[in-house]
Formats: sequence, structure tokens, C-alpha cells
Amino acid sequence: MRLNKLTSVSLAVTAALAIAGCSQKQEAPAAGAASAPAAAATGSAIKIGFAAPLTGPQAHYGEEYKNGVTLAIEDANAEKPTIDGKPVSFELVAEDDQADPKTATQMAQKFVDNKVAGIIGHFNSGCAIPASKIYSDAGIPMIAMATSPVFTTQGFKNTFRSMTSDTQQGSVMGKFVVDKLNAKKIVIVDDRTAYGQGLADEFEKAVKAAGGQVLKREFTNDKATDFAAILTSIKSVSPDVVFYGGADAQSAPMAKQMKRLGLKAPLISGEMTKTPNFLQLAGKEAEGTIASLAGLPLDKMPKGNDYAARYKARFKMDVATYSPYGYDATRVLIAAMKQANSADPAKYMPVLAKMEYKDGVTSSNWAYDAKGDLKDGGITVYKVQNGQWTVMETVGGGAAAPAAASAAQ
Repeated sequence: MRLNKLTSVSLAVTAALAIAGCSQKQEAPAAGAASAPAAAATGSAIKIGFAAPLTGPQAHYGEEYKNGVTLAIEDANAEKPTIDGKPVSFELVAEDDQADPKTATQMAQKFVDNKVAGIIGHFNSGCAIPASKIYSDAGIPMIAMATSPVFTTQGFKNTFRSMTSDTQQGSVMGKFVVDKLNAKKIVIVDDRTAYGQGLADEFEKAVKAAGGQVLKREFTNDKATDFAAILTSIKSVSPDVVFYGGADAQSAPMAKQMKRLGLKAPLISGEMTKTPNFLQLAGKEAEGTIASLAGLPLDKMPKGNDYAARYKARFKMDVATYSPYGYDATRVLIAAMKQANSADPAKYMPVLAKMEYKDGVTSSNWAYDAKGDLKDGGITVYKVQNGQWTVMETVGGGAAAPAAASAAQ
């Protein structure tokens, strides 16, 4: 009887050890899969992080941006890519930073812990700037939509842009309103975000350099919808134009309230106003609003028409503003990995910094300067006429890009 009990105990111990051994063997591959560079070496998925507002009043920006990244990853995977002689695939890991700097830094640490190979995003400058320090410390490159000049002047080697900075956009618009619109008396309002204030600062510099006069500088916040007090004060000085640095969730009600108060000055703004959402929110009061957007108009981009058709087929909606830039940023990031023959950020980031990408949707000459700013960035100025955004003028950005792209192909 005693012998039977001992035998039973021995068998139980042996079985437990066998189960533990099997469990350890099953867990080992999962640990290896968490590393993006290791994934490239074994032929599994390479993780690409994406961060933008996917909920809240700026969700429409983030969702369209994400669509461009999604399409780029799908296109890249359809090409059956290889790195280091092994087949690989790219996997999108998307997070909602809610356009909130604190949430953005939490998402950044989550991406680092998840060992993504690179980041597309963040969308907002106020999110990209604090998150960039975390990515820099981890050695992970990020290609952000952020346009604040601060983003690429921090001394980090991992910061790259998808669009031109506010330095160029604000400079173009400041000169444009003085020289082309003959506006001499200007009022500026911004939402105090890194984007809105930065764009307004650059606009103000350019206005003064062109000989214009800034009568007032007001500010609000990126949650406000009632601008009666600010606009009543502005009306008292009879400006020629009112410039707003901020998003369409504020510029649309501002445009409506300006018209209702009898302000005759047109509203001037940046690319976060140049959206279908602004037209919908502002309605008939959108008429006459002027806004700038980086790059060429979609139908003048090297591959704009093809992209627009494929985007609509895939997502059942038209291109709004940001998705082509998200698409190109993702393709450039992947091209750098393929050219470096590695998804290890330490190996492909120097290649990304020197990349000259000729096959883009938005540009046939996607390349970075020493800070990570795009070398060949233009600005197009649009005006709302008959309820639609129409092109007024394109400044820089390779107006001959479509021809150059054909020659390169």
C-alpha cells in the first residue's frame, strides 16, 4: 500500500514536470515575437505604431490619417516584402492619444514596451513633441504629422515630418494676405495649442515683415465654441482679415459667429480648417473662408488621382486632407527598412534620414534635411466658393512634380 502511494506520488511529480516543460516551450516563441527586430529576422510581423486622436472632436482627422497608413501597409504586404532574405509582413498597431499630451506620452511608453519598429504619428504637435523624447530615448524613429517648428528643433535624431512645418506655412500665409489680399489691418486668434499658437506666431512674423499691422492678438482654447466676446472686441477695430490658428471644431463656429455679428473681414486659417468637416459645420457661413494646406492639391499630386480612386474603393469615402501624407510616410518608413535590410531602428534610421523617395503620392522628391524637415514642401492656398474648397494659389512644393514623377518612372 505504501509502495502504491509512493508510486502514485512519483507519477504525479513526473507528470507535473512534463506539463511545466511543455508550457515553457509554448511560451518561448511569444517572447521572441514581441521584438520588432527579432520579427524581421524570423520572418514574422514587423510592428508599426500609429498614434492620433481616434475619439473626440478631432477623431475625423485621426481616422482619415489612419486610413492612409492602413492602405500603405496593405499595399506593402501585397508586394510580399523580404528583409534579410526572409519574408516579412507589416502589422499596424494603432492607439488613440485623444489629442492629449499626457495620454500621448502614455501611448508612447506603451509602444516602446511593445517594441514597435517605428511610429507614424503623432498627429498633433502638442502630442508629438512630448512623445518624441520617449521615442528618442528608446531609439525609435517617428514620422509625425505635427507641424510645430519645435518638433524638429529639439536635437533628436528620430524626428521626421509628413508635412511642411508651420514656419513655412505661416510665412506663406502672412505674406499672402498682405501682398495678395491687400490686407493691412490684421487680427490674430489662436487656441494656445502647440500647433495653433505656433502657426499664429509664424503668421504674425510674416505679416509684419510684409508691412502689415497686427491690431490685436487674442486667444481661446481647443474646446471653446462661443466666441462672442472675442469677436465683439475684434469688430470694434474693423480688421481687414481675421486669422485663426487652430482646428475646425473652433474655426467653423467662429466663421458662423463672425457673419452673424456683421464682421466683414474674411476668416483666414491653416490646414486643420481646410477640411470637409469645416464646410459641414460652418454651412453657408463658410463662404469666403481662406485656408492653407501643405503640398499640392490632390489632383496635382504625382499620384493623387490614382490614390483618390483606390482610397474611395477601399474606404467608401473621399480623401479629406491627411491620408495621402500618412500613406507616404508609412511607405517611406518601410522603404528605409527594406533598403537597410533590417527592421532594427538602429540600422534603418540612418537610412531614413538620407532617404530620397521618388515614388510618393504627395511628392516625387520626398527627402529630409538634417533636422528631419521635408526639403521640398510647398503650400496651397484655398478659398471656399459656392460651398467648396477651391484653389487660389500654390507656392513652391514642386509644381512640376507630376512631370518629374513620370520621368523617374
